[in-house]
Amino acid sequence: MAPSRPDIDLERTGLPGGRGSPGVLLVEIGYEVCNPIGGIYQVLRSKAATMVDHWDDRYLMVGPYIPDQAALEMEPRRPTGWLARALTALEETGIGCHTGRWLVPGRPRVVLLDINLPIERINAEKFYLWEHERVGSPSGDAMVDGVIAFADVTRHFLRAADHAWRDQRPARRQSRRVLAHFHEWMGGLAIPLIKREGQPIATVFTTHATLLGRYLASSESPPDDIQGIDSTAEADRFGIRARHDYERLATRDCDVMTTISPLTGQECEHLLDRKPDAILPNGLDIGRLSVGHEFQTLHAVFKEKIHHFTMGHFFPTRPIDLDRTLYFFTSGRYEPRNKGFDLFIRANARLNQLLKETNNPSTVVSFIVTRRDVRSIDPVVLQNRAVLDELEDVCEHIADDLRDRLFRTAASEGRVSLDSLAEEYWMLRLKRTQAAFRTRGWPSVITHTLEGDPRDEVLTEITVAGLRNDPEDRVKIVYHPQFISPTNPLWGMEYDQFVRGCHLGIFPSTYEPWGYTPLECLALGVPAITTDMSGFGDFVLERHAQPQGWAPWVLPRKGKTIEHAVEAMAQRMLEFCQLTQRERIRVRNAAEQRSWLFDWMEMAEAYAQAHEFALHRGPQPAEIEGAL
Repeated sequence: MAPSRPDIDLERTGLPGGRGSPGVLLVEIGYEVCNPIGGIYQVLRSKAATMVDHWDDRYLMVGPYIPDQAALEMEPRRPTGWLARALTALEETGIGCHTGRWLVPGRPRVVLLDINLPIERINAEKFYLWEHERVGSPSGDAMVDGVIAFADVTRHFLRAADHAWRDQRPARRQSRRVLAHFHEWMGGLAIPLIKREGQPIATVFTTHATLLGRYLASSESPPDDIQGIDSTAEADRFGIRARHDYERLATRDCDVMTTISPLTGQECEHLLDRKPDAILPNGLDIGRLSVGHEFQTLHAVFKEKIHHFTMGHFFPTRPIDLDRTLYFFTSGRYEPRNKGFDLFIRANARLNQLLKETNNPSTVVSFIVTRRDVRSIDPVVLQNRAVLDELEDVCEHIADDLRDRLFRTAASEGRVSLDSLAEEYWMLRLKRTQAAFRTRGWPSVITHTLEGDPRDEVLTEITVAGLRNDPEDRVKIVYHPQFISPTNPLWGMEYDQFVRGCHLGIFPSTYEPWGYTPLECLALGVPAITTDMSGFGDFVLERHAQPQGWAPWVLPRKGKTIEHAVEAMAQRMLEFCQLTQRERIRVRNAAEQRSWLFDWMEMAEAYAQAHEFALHRGPQPAEIEGAL
């Protein structure tokens, strides 16, 4: 069944469909505001600058107060005006709050609410959910308790904010309204509580991935079609009944229901029993990532850093021609099947065969970057890198010493003999370091020692695919089960710098509600592969058709066997290996230019329309006055 696309027709509804309406306060609520947990954090932080541009000081973000995170994410500031009055009223109810500016582009105003409530108060909300909604809430579940607490304090905050906002100018109070936009089930549980009290607030709810949809996709036998699935029974099977029910309540009671892609729209329709009113595709703050024409230069700079890793990892066994080496990568949460790590590995194994068969001179180093519990960096990998660093240090000493000696000898018209100019100590140390750098055995396919169960899905897939980093292999594989950071001694660079230094990003997901990684690649001037089973890939095909080239290329996976997908992707990777350096430069230019199509300034229009629709569908000014 093809997913429906329920676009809002603002001309039919008579709505202006533009920017933030005068007199309206937009409050955006998410459990990941100033609280990095997953992808919603990236959505909220990257969108903030655009929302501030549209709404100015009529935009406010609300999240839970997590002390350790708040200390890093927020600049505290004393509230003023209507917000000060609202928070004073809130504190009189015993709810603590913290205000300031979120330290992200746009620096939006933010209120963080204390969710450390007495257990009796949390249990009272659980009792209400059971008595009136027949929704049971487990005991001893810290996440559930935190979500219920956040819902409770959010509804109290919105009541106080609504009164303070509309009481600023009593003569014009009918034109002043509050619009609340909630994200995910962890933020949306406040919606039924608001409706219970009859609060005159227009509400929008966005689910970025239905909870049950993610569990179904991760199961051992994911369904080919979710139509007709008994969502309650499936939620019970996965042990997520309460969370699923919270999501259903938010979906049922919001004025406008939205999601981020047609794919998740289908999940909402069949798993949450409501067809979305609008699709709100994700964007990126492209301007923040853009470096103008410097992105080609930065690619060369950071590619050299990746070369340094390659030298330390592979050169002890056999050197690689770095001028003919290409760097491919995939990354994401450790969900090997959902993220397509299995297909990525198999396609690389097939590419290895194709490069040998076609006598292509390229060497491909393919990275899998994810996060797992690890004990440490593999001692052999770390030692090889340390010896390489020592070798570099020795060479720098010799070069510095030779530079002065060579210059003086050449200037005096003496006979230049480099062997005689180099000091014996440093030459001996060079030979010893070179000898220490050479090792036997093939380079490891993994950089770290894993913690716990050694039966790792990615390692198993690499072994089955026959990728061993044999010196004769044209494709080398590097499984890096930790995120790349400047503090990692193997890298000493940021993740986005690593991406800039690579040649191609490959993200062959089977389940991806949106998928930021290929879009981030484009913004950094790196071509990318995604699939038609990701929200982003589906959006690209629907809005822009299959792009010419690599910006991005959408791999067909719907209705295809994994064998078909492996062959299609391997052939596409081979085509990339056959590009000349000049052609790869053109590809990077096209990727960077196309990324601007997905800037929040373009994508936020869908948010503006959803907000206007909520104001039209939600409580109207006359109703608000009558409720006072």
